Amino acid sequence: MAIAAPGHLNVNESPIWGSRSVDCFEKLEQIGEGTYGQVYMAKEIKTGEIVALKKIRMDNEREGFPITAIREIKILKKLHHENVIKLKEIVTDTGPEKDEQGKPDGNKYKGGIYMVFEYMDHDLTGLADRPGMRFTVPQIKCYMRQLLTGLHYCHVNQVLHRDIKGSNLLIDNEGNLKLADFGLARSFSNDQNANLTNRVITLWYRPPELLLGTTKYGPAVDMWSVGCIFAELLQGKPIFPGKDEPEQLNKIYELCGAPNEVNWPGVSKIPYYNKFMPTRPMKRRLREVFRHFDHHALELLEKMLTLDPAQRITAKDALDAEYFWTDPLPCDPKRQRKSANNNGKMKKWLSVRKFSTHNLTLVFPPFSSLDNMAKCGQDQTNQFMVLNPKLRQDLHIIMGSPGVHLVGQEDILPMGTQVEDTITQIEEVKVVVVMAVDLILLKGGGHLTGPIVCLVAVLVAVVPAAMLELQIIPNKVVHMGAQRLVVART
Repeated sequence: MAIAAPGHLNVNESPIWGSRSVDCFEKLEQIGEGTYGQVYMAKEIKTGEIVALKKIRMDNEREGFPITAIREIKILKKLHHENVIKLKEIVTDTGPEKDEQGKPDGNKYKGGIYMVFEYMDHDLTGLADRPGMRFTVPQIKCYMRQLLTGLHYCHVNQVLHRDIKGSNLLIDNEGNLKLADFGLARSFSNDQNANLTNRVITLWYRPPELLLGTTKYGPAVDMWSVGCIFAELLQGKPIFPGKDEPEQLNKIYELCGAPNEVNWPGVSKIPYYNKFMPTRPMKRRLREVFRHFDHHALELLEKMLTLDPAQRITAKDALDAEYFWTDPLPCDPKRQRKSANNNGKMKKWLSVRKFSTHNLTLVFPPFSSLDNMAKCGQDQTNQFMVLNPKLRQDLHIIMGSPGVHLVGQEDILPMGTQVEDTITQIEEVKVVVVMAVDLILLKGGGHLTGPIVCLVAVLVAVVPAAMLELQIIPNKVVHMGAQRLVVART
């Protein structure tokens, strides 16, 4: 906020919340509806800025302004972070309201109140539900890091979100993620002595302590929801799709084991512990069920889906997990493409081609006979050349074949279905073949059949799906000090 000079008015001050009418905006289309009311995509008439208008439902106006809306406005006014949705202002509609046919509803005193938010293009659930969609590992890391960063900011400011789920994680066309819908959020105290309602968080993402009836809780409830989102992104589907609370608890027990005083000290004192105690022993099977996940991802997921909330990882510690600091690294939303045509609309597809680069090394000692040659490209255990499973997977996808997921390799899959206006995707594979050939073999006119056969094998595997770059270096490069020489490029 700028401070006006003495004796002058601050004419640049933004309008007081509630002082403007919704007539300052042109509603373009309805983009959502729920218990809270309707959400519209709208354009501010004066500036042309695209915003989201969230209408506050006032069905029980005799009881006054909804407490959930008051709480959401109060919380969002104090939160200012790039990964938290921005509440721009509050506007009013003086009424009378109109019914679905556009006719006045007869109550001339009844108006409307709207929350004006920055506009976001997608939500995480909507993107994930697109046919054939599978997020790449850099994308998952990018979204998870932004989610944890925004949530850490909320927790530092003593705010519990209490409704983390895919539809409340909004994403723009640049890949920026923001936490939204703070209708169930509330402030908390560090001592966690206050009694809070346990009827929060959508069932599939609700932690076991709330399902068991506790009313004293803290930021750990949000971290359980984050763990569910994380597993869902990696697995491609929700992991706890319960129909009711008993079934939800049972699904949690089947994967995470049944709680007891050993793995969760004090759990027996929670109200519904005895009521929902399983009738048979249930061991923790999370590592077994998700053994195909990258071990860094699995390690982080274990800490997020810990039964005891006191031992569950915090957002701050999760951001320091090895998962975010090992290859492939999270993609950077700031580097995602954003270009506009003459009408100011986002272009639908990427114009610059991106590449996944693979290095294959072919090493040949002098051959005394063809009997020592390997069948390059066919035998993956060949000591002379191994076609990387990651390369094979890339080639399968580029060539239109779904390929076969290799156990333990899903997490390094660098390809994916192209997502419109969301994130940069790799479209081609670039293969660098390094042929290390003994100098004596070359100078003496030795047998080059081996290198030629292996090069042909690589060409058969790669063409037409990838670019190919051939490099020949001396086998004794360390001693000779020679440099790589690019001799062919297609």
